[in-house]
Amino acid sequence: MSTAPVAVTGSATDRIAELRDRIDACDAEIIELVRRRLAVSHEIGELRRSTGGTRLNLAREQQVLARFREALGADGAALGMLLLRQGRGAL
Repeated sequence: MSTAPVAVTGSATDRIAELRDRIDACDAEIIELVRRRLAVSHEIGELRRSTGGTRLNLAREQQVLARFREALGADGAALGMLLLRQGRGAL
């Protein structure tokens, strides 16, 4: 037995639009934070390379992944990995 979709009208439509605006604002903040994080990560990479260090610090990456996993669960760990990959490049 299927149910016909319920049309969203009136104040619910307005509220959805408001909430989507808030999501858009959050997305803009997230994008800015990711850009800032990438800039810092690239600077760290340059400093590590210029002093003869390796491009990758596995222990540090594990700390970052654990922090994201603890805060956001399995999807958080995946998000953390995406951020790490953007900062250091593919392995």
